[in-house]
Amino acid sequence: MGIIGVLIALGLLMYLAYRGISVLILAPLMAVLAVLFERGTPVLASVTQLFMTATGGFIILYFPLFLLGAIFGKLMDDSGSAQVIARWTIEKFGGERSILAVVLSCAVLTFGGVSLFVVAFAIYPIAAALFRENSIPKRLIPGTIALGAFTFTMTALPGTPAIQNAIPMPFFGTTPFAAPILGIITAAIMFTLGMLWLNRQYRSAMTRSEGYGNHDDADPRADRMLRERAEGEGFDIMELNEKPEPAGLPGFWVALLPIVLVIALNYVFSMVIIPAMDTAYLSLPKYGETDAGTVRGIWSIISSLVISIVVLSVLNWKRFTTYLETIDAGANASVLPIFNTTSLVGFGAVIASLAAFEVIRSGVLAIGGTNPLVSLALSVNILAGITGSASGGMSIALQTLGSSYVQMAGDAGISMELMHRVTTVATGGLDSLPHNGAIITLLSICKLTHRESYKDIFVVAVLVPLLSLVVLIILGSLFGTF
Repeated sequence: MGIIGVLIALGLLMYLAYRGISVLILAPLMAVLAVLFERGTPVLASVTQLFMTATGGFIILYFPLFLLGAIFGKLMDDSGSAQVIARWTIEKFGGERSILAVVLSCAVLTFGGVSLFVVAFAIYPIAAALFRENSIPKRLIPGTIALGAFTFTMTALPGTPAIQNAIPMPFFGTTPFAAPILGIITAAIMFTLGMLWLNRQYRSAMTRSEGYGNHDDADPRADRMLRERAEGEGFDIMELNEKPEPAGLPGFWVALLPIVLVIALNYVFSMVIIPAMDTAYLSLPKYGETDAGTVRGIWSIISSLVISIVVLSVLNWKRFTTYLETIDAGANASVLPIFNTTSLVGFGAVIASLAAFEVIRSGVLAIGGTNPLVSLALSVNILAGITGSASGGMSIALQTLGSSYVQMAGDAGISMELMHRVTTVATGGLDSLPHNGAIITLLSICKLTHRESYKDIFVVAVLVPLLSLVVLIILGSLFGTF
């Protein structure tokens, strides 16, 4: 009965999330439902001592990353920097290479720490104009944005400040640059296969003289239904408010510098500065009795984002017409995403406490035999698919099975860096099934339906990342970490 309860809770979580019910409500309700199927398990204690403790722990650890990332993205947007980078890239690669231009624009912005939501709003109007001018079907825009923003820059490229690259660090004692060459190879596969598919679709449309199509390209920020849908899918509507027009646009290199700083400083802090610091005090009880290896990755991202925010603010100070409002909007926009993710973490903690989970755990860990990479990849991807959230699925998997995977990796002689990279890449794939909040919101921004555009999203954001994950596991199993 306990196993049935877990399966029903997971199934309803997926179905009701797709129907638009907030994960903030669903996660605790489904956790309670699973508890009710296991006789003798106290409901209230499961909520207050397990669910809330796990959610609080996640917020304590990762809230600075959500907060600083959202502020950085909002500053990039309101200063005009995101627009400048997008327009420069499109001017250099536009025309017949319009698809490549949009993919690269999204990739640069997301790799630099700008949120998917901000990128979609910054890129869509430019992409729509570019695709219309070059007679490229509008239905390809969501797939193009998804390839640049939802795939290799989110999970594979070493150094990305994306939360998907940060969550594994405390579990494995790694940095954002874990398994760098393997990450680059995996990213190259995603990019290449995704571009091949999108260009193939474009050529096929050209032979049919399909053209852009007759579509409404009005500013999506004014769409009331989109605002309601976006909020329901876990995005804060503060990011939907009309952004103030900057007092003049920065030059390209001024716009790009903060993004370069995020990546460069992330490396310097994680590899040079923090390892050289005297951090013996971390062993004291008041600092959690931990060590520098556990916090190095988090500290490096926090430090790089803080400095980049300061530099971005100074360079564009005269361009901000409402600087304090921009900071407030960015800070407010960080709250809903982290609470959606942490609710799923709490759900996972309750499930992991049930006696029935031991049976599930044993079955999951047995997949792949003595190679924990296979089991890790499957568990993360399946949970990301069920929850419709890359970070949520990863968090549940690591919350419930993380210590077991660390032990198995140690027994098998597999490095923690490889475990980190497999975990991050595994979050991309089934997370982009039709019920994923980012996919639904992206389609809403583009004013397109699943029927019109999801096939291309599926190929570039589900199928290609899964193929890339298989290659990563094979290379890591044969040659180790590099």
